[in-house]
Amino acid sequence: MSDSVERLHRAVLALQKGDPTRSRTARLIHAGRSKIAKKLAEEAVEVVIDAMRGDRDAVIRESADLIYNLVVLWADSGIAPQDVWAEMERREKLLGLAEKLPKVRRPEEIAPEPVRRKVVALAPRSISKRRRSGY
Repeated sequence: MSDSVERLHRAVLALQKGDPTRSRTARLIHAGRSKIAKKLAEEAVEVVIDAMRGDRDAVIRESADLIYNLVVLWADSGIAPQDVWAEMERREKLLGLAEKLPKVRRPEEIAPEPVRRKVVALAPRSISKRRRSGY
């Protein structure tokens, strides 16, 4: 599997500067990262929908599309498959192959405690004649 992904990654890199009128990959990269991310999200949703329907063949087809769009995003982001494999290897050493690391928030992501402001009584204001008379 990793060999296939690495070959796909090399092919995507080769098409990064390709002619958008001749290559779907070049057209997608030329459209920008937001378009690439949108396509990746669409494919992920299609995989989920097909899985919930129990359509095994569709899940396989859509998974291939999902992996393709993920690799395009990696290429656009300067990420090589080896970077991802290294992270997976690191996680395997920590938790085992089939476990996901728990989310740990970095200190800069933790919202500071809200500042509690001291309540101060205001000096009573004089009431206008109009309000005193009930009008």
